[in-house]
Amino acid sequence: MKYHIPALLKESIEGLNIQPDGVYVDLTFGGGGHSAEILRILDKGRLIAFDQDESAERNRPADDRFLFFNQNFRFLRNVLRYAGVDSVDGLIADLGVSFHQFDKPDRGFSFRYNTPLDMRMNKNSKRIASEVIKSYSFDDLKRILSEYGELKNAGRIARIIEDARIESPIVTAGDLVKVLEGIVPAKGENKFYAKVFQALRIEVNREIECLKEMLTQSLEVLKVGGKFVVITYHSLEDRVVKNFFRAGNFDGIEQKDFYGNLIVPLRQVNRHVIVPSEEEIKGNSRARSAKLRIAERI
Repeated sequence: MKYHIPALLKESIEGLNIQPDGVYVDLTFGGGGHSAEILRILDKGRLIAFDQDESAERNRPADDRFLFFNQNFRFLRNVLRYAGVDSVDGLIADLGVSFHQFDKPDRGFSFRYNTPLDMRMNKNSKRIASEVIKSYSFDDLKRILSEYGELKNAGRIARIIEDARIESPIVTAGDLVKVLEGIVPAKGENKFYAKVFQALRIEVNREIECLKEMLTQSLEVLKVGGKFVVITYHSLEDRVVKNFFRAGNFDGIEQKDFYGNLIVPLRQVNRHVIVPSEEEIKGNSRARSAKLRIAERI
């Protein structure tokens, strides 16, 4: 069963420049769409896949060249060592949440269902969204709503949540929607709630922290000339990837040697971000916000 339609599939696979005997890593296996294409091109090579959602393992192919790990990609370096792999020819990461997670009410990712606020990608994790709402201080709520949801009125939202949870626990998506209904913009209701829920999801799963750890470790495992392909879906994670690919750090600060040459570990293959065509968006509307960046280890 393939429940995830990969965005920018053709462009991302071309960006990997797959060598038939190479070793590749699919950092976000999901429904297996990218992995299936990589295996189609590989001959005697190997493909190692990561996914912290245990349900993704149902989609693993019966292929001797394929190895699956039910792990967060923040453990990239250690898992490769465990697998006896010192270096790889390419990495691919599709940072979008698998759509089956949004579409399954019990996972608590969507504001469309009145289900418990869970939002864990790894169901073995202890932290859930309702606990964040219950226990975080005003300042911490404001911070995640501002940084991860990019909400201009983060302070007002945090204050409303803080006041409301005193009166009654906020444990379901419906509870949170009702608490915030008084400040929903006249236009853009869905976008507003999507940003709030995005902020909570990122915090629950520590997505930015994990992304930075994985990017840093990529430099240790990627061969010179190896390709790194990343698909992002919101500006925060795209900024992290863009800065890292361009400058080798997360602040985007370029460092130069005595002669003025840039000191960078990666070369950007595509100077301009790649986005889906209108034709792809018509066939898969959820690909609309996808952005593809490709880098090469130097």
